[in-house]
Amino acid sequence: KDDAPKLVAKGRGYLADKIIELARLHNIPIRQDKKLLQILSRLDLEEEIPLEVYKAVAEILAFIYRLSNRPLDKPSATNAAPLE
Repeated sequence: KDDAPKLVAKGRGYLADKIIELARLHNIPIRQDKKLLQILSRLDLEEEIPLEVYKAVAEILAFIYRLSNRPLDKPSATNAAPLE
C-alpha cells in the first residue's frame, strides 16, 4: 500500500466559500499560498500529492497536529470526512 498523502477535499466558488466559512467557524487558521493552490487545484480527489509540494503540505499537517495536540501519526485519507 502506498502511503503518499492524497488530496481529500477541494472546492471552488460556493464550495470553497463554505470550506472557508467552516474553518473560520471552528477557529481553524486559513493559509493562502497561490503556488500551492495552483498545484493542488489540478489534482482530482484521492490523487497523490506531488513530490514538489510535500514540504509545504507537511508543514501544514504538522501545524494542524500541533493545534489539536495529537501525536504526529501517519494521516490516513480513509479517516477524512468528505465535504458535500
